[in-house]
Amino acid sequence: MSTKDQIREHMEVIGADGVHVGTVDAIEGDRIKLTKKDSSAGFEGESHAGHHHYLSLGLVADVECDKVRLSANGANAADLFIEEA
Repeated sequence: MSTKDQIREHMEVIGADGVHVGTVDAIEGDRIKLTKKDSSAGFEGESHAGHHHYLSLGLVADVECDKVRLSANGANAADLFIEEA
């Protein structure tokens, strides 16, 4: 089973350091779409709120039970967000 097939809606996305990055809304192509409610996670002033963020499936290091672990730390993963309004 591929990593893409293991990822399901509502799974928590965490950085390599265990920091919460977001929650899976869906898989779209080769990207993970994060829920809007977590769009400001880890950001002061909620500057990222109100729209979806996407992460490349290439950042996924492992899928563990109900968590998607990334190869990048939480802060670094946030820098890699693909934003769409």
